[in-house]
Amino acid sequence: MTLVDHPLVQYKMSRLRDKDTEMKEFRELIEELTVLIGYEATRDLPLMEKFVETPIAVARTMVLADKVCIVPILRAGLGMVDGFLRLLPVAKVGHIGMYRDPVTHEPVSYYCKLPVDVMEHKVMVVDPMLATGGSAVAAIDEIKDRGCKDITFVCILGSREGIRTLSKRHPDVKIFVACIDDTLNDQKYIVPGLGDAGDRLFGTK
Repeated sequence: MTLVDHPLVQYKMSRLRDKDTEMKEFRELIEELTVLIGYEATRDLPLMEKFVETPIAVARTMVLADKVCIVPILRAGLGMVDGFLRLLPVAKVGHIGMYRDPVTHEPVSYYCKLPVDVMEHKVMVVDPMLATGGSAVAAIDEIKDRGCKDITFVCILGSREGIRTLSKRHPDVKIFVACIDDTLNDQKYIVPGLGDAGDRLFGTK
């Protein structure tokens, strides 16, 4: 697990947590934080040599060797897609739909659409919140069922419980997070957290 605790990340987290931060700014902060965390999460992308002609001469340069697929966990994960596409505009995008049962708090899958060649990609699973870890584990289960081997999970706020759960169930998956909170409440929300990221992103509450 990698904690991305850059000063700009910490500052933007304070604005993200604030209950008075309005929807427009909340969306912008999610995107900005995704760029900052995504920069670190893509640090180990392999490169290959390419020669290009500049106005002066031929230069030896490096380009990305791997194909990348971004997979948001619906619905809150959608808020992180544009941030990642700013870094990797040629990345493909898949979608996995999960919701948490209000009684059992267990994840329920309702949608999965991934590129047919997703197994040939480095997959970045994105979701702003990692609370119990249930949705992340279930989403990665589905992705691995499609033959994917190289998977990274990127979130903005995680709980210690969620990180432990994901690390135990998928020890091969790298986790990048901007901030970690200690506890969950009876409704399995992160405390102090930032509320429901989906509701705050889309104005549904």
